[in-house]
Amino acid sequence: MTSPAERYEALAEVLLGDPSVTRPERRGFAQGGLMKDGKLFATLRGDRLLLKLPAARVSALIAAGQGAPFDANKGKPMKEWVLANTDSDWLALAREAAAFVS
Repeated sequence: MTSPAERYEALAEVLLGDPSVTRPERRGFAQGGLMKDGKLFATLRGDRLLLKLPAARVSALIAAGQGAPFDANKGKPMKEWVLANTDSDWLALAREAAAFVS
């Protein structure tokens, strides 16, 4: 079985085939994250994939039990960020997130 980190690396390898997707060296929130045209859209947080998606999509994923809210340790969930469950289709969601930020 693949670890979440290995799964994320495989996902990153696929997405980095797009020249507009980069993985700059950064610290903090965007550390290790994938960016499209300079905008963060996906990164690994613990064993889950953190994604930037439209607020309605985030709500739908949470309601369907496919994700959890993300609050960046501030006590208030961020409307356009979701922590995808480990059993979700990370690649499909990451592609959706990349399209959203562009």
